[in-house]
Amino acid sequence: MSNLKKIAVLGGGSWATAIVKMLQENLETVGWYMRNATTIAHIKENDHNPNYLRAADVYAKQLDLYDDINAIVINYDILIFAIPSAFLTSELEKLTQSLENKIIFSAIKGIVPETGLIVGEHFNNKYNIPLENIGVITGPCHAEEVAMERLSYLTIACKDEKKAKLLGNSLQSWYIKTKISDDIIGTEYAAMLKNIYAVAAGIAHGLGYGDNFQSVLMSNAIREMKRFIKKVHKMKRNINNSAYLGDLLVTGYSVFSRNRQFGNMIGKGYTVKSAQMEMSMVAEGYYATKSAYNIKEENQAKTPIICTVYSILYKGKDPRKEFKKLTEKLD
Repeated sequence: MSNLKKIAVLGGGSWATAIVKMLQENLETVGWYMRNATTIAHIKENDHNPNYLRAADVYAKQLDLYDDINAIVINYDILIFAIPSAFLTSELEKLTQSLENKIIFSAIKGIVPETGLIVGEHFNNKYNIPLENIGVITGPCHAEEVAMERLSYLTIACKDEKKAKLLGNSLQSWYIKTKISDDIIGTEYAAMLKNIYAVAAGIAHGLGYGDNFQSVLMSNAIREMKRFIKKVHKMKRNINNSAYLGDLLVTGYSVFSRNRQFGNMIGKGYTVKSAQMEMSMVAEGYYATKSAYNIKEENQAKTPIICTVYSILYKGKDPRKEFKKLTEKLD
């Protein structure tokens, strides 16, 4: 581990920016790949991302900026992917350099649409990255609060505890606390599922349901998450830990949650396309819903909330009627 080069972040969005900010607290130099050369030029001149988290200082003198994904892969051994899952495949298609011997951490909260796999499984199956070289960064943590340096918690999951601790130490600071987990698959599925439940919470809010119903919805959501994850990856875990329940709650309730915002628009009568056009950021929950529904069908998990969101987003069913039916299935 001592011979590893410094850590690089791949992605130009809010979460990528937040991770860069966290790393700069501990590292002299952070590699950063984003495809937009104009954005790179702006960061070099102004020390902030012009498109996301403008208030977050990301000091150019501490950055090694690239708009070539192959250059970042050549020069760095620890690669943190924070590219939205819907665009991951198209970015990886640009690779001519091998990912062999690279350590991959996923900060992506979604399913790769082309394969229907969570990101860790995608790198393992498609690029033959050993599981001990794959990790996950999950919350509960919103990028916006990192920018404001509000106390936040991260869970770093990896089969190799030393690698998890190495990254955890690189991310922690006076406002970031990190915890280590060995549940790579479970935490990544939880990070994907909580976005779907946040969409559901947003739809409920848009339809006019109040806090009393929201509490029942979230209570059912964590139990549904437990059933789903147990079907796809059975191991001993406490679903009430922060990486699962905590991440679900912050995504379901926070004003910063893009998935809740997306769902709220659907509940208020927006079409899926119009809601997507209005938002400047990707709502991972939309893409995750279809993949989760397909996985649930294969594994026969009982998931009434996922099924309701799927019916609304992908079958064009009326949100009010679908939620009326859902209320009879919750307890």
